[in-house]
Amino acid sequence: MTINHFLSTFAGLPVVAADDEKSPGDPGAVAWRIDMDYDPEPGAFAAAVEQLLERTGPAGPTALIIGEWGEANDTPFPIDLLIGNAERLSGLRSLFIGEMSFEQCEISWIQQTDLTPILETFPQLERLWVRGSQELAFQKQVRHEGLRELVLQSGGLPASVVQSVATWDVPNLRRLELWLGVDNYGGDATVDDLAPFLSGRSLPSLTSLGLRNSEIADQVAAAVAAAPVVARLTHLDLSMGTLGDAGGEALLAGQPLTHLQVLNLSHHFMSPELAERLADELPDVAVDISDPQTEEEWGRYTAVSE
Repeated sequence: MTINHFLSTFAGLPVVAADDEKSPGDPGAVAWRIDMDYDPEPGAFAAAVEQLLERTGPAGPTALIIGEWGEANDTPFPIDLLIGNAERLSGLRSLFIGEMSFEQCEISWIQQTDLTPILETFPQLERLWVRGSQELAFQKQVRHEGLRELVLQSGGLPASVVQSVATWDVPNLRRLELWLGVDNYGGDATVDDLAPFLSGRSLPSLTSLGLRNSEIADQVAAAVAAAPVVARLTHLDLSMGTLGDAGGEALLAGQPLTHLQVLNLSHHFMSPELAERLADELPDVAVDISDPQTEEEWGRYTAVSE
């Protein structure tokens, strides 16, 4: 599967294109989206940022989505445009860097950078989503009291990124979603790298955990089945990966999951019998076992990789 659509809402707000001439009324009541052509004129992205800042007033947008910034397969995200305008972005609470379709840039080609300065510069930021993992990096030992939600979408998330995030002091983080991906596209994180999250000690406020799009989904499920953090989750998401009967059996044999509100196992390789058994044994949980897959001769596949 490839990503071929854009969000219509972000941070609970309707998405509006930054170049849409129709006024949304209150500029803080929408999520603004900046998107360039693949090969824009020099300075076009900087001009689009400037135009949006002028349009949204002295505090800037509340929510901002950045799509293609111009040749994103070769050019790292121009982080300095945000850092250099920090005073004009004092109202920024939600940021999505790299929301591109596969037609714009395959997820595994998107060139990111060290995004630690975003967290250091915007202590009020509550929501950070990132798509793409080429050259993506974060420093260790980051402290950020404002962050409530971190979503890292990739076709292959490097172990170095997972290991760095695992050291953060983010006492108010409620949602963590990692698209682990496949080794062939840089997704070399192991279950051991996830241990700080699964122990429940590093993220005291976490209630929603997504370990998605993983080619080691059976191993992840087995680790999750015994993970202390699960007892305080309301949402557990192991979707989009290669989950099979071994992983499903581990979930059934592990700690009780009856307290969950949602268990997302969609895009899976479980047998129909085992999938139905999971749903039947958790009648009060919204268990998603949709989108069953059939293993190919060469093996299983994640939902998003290229």
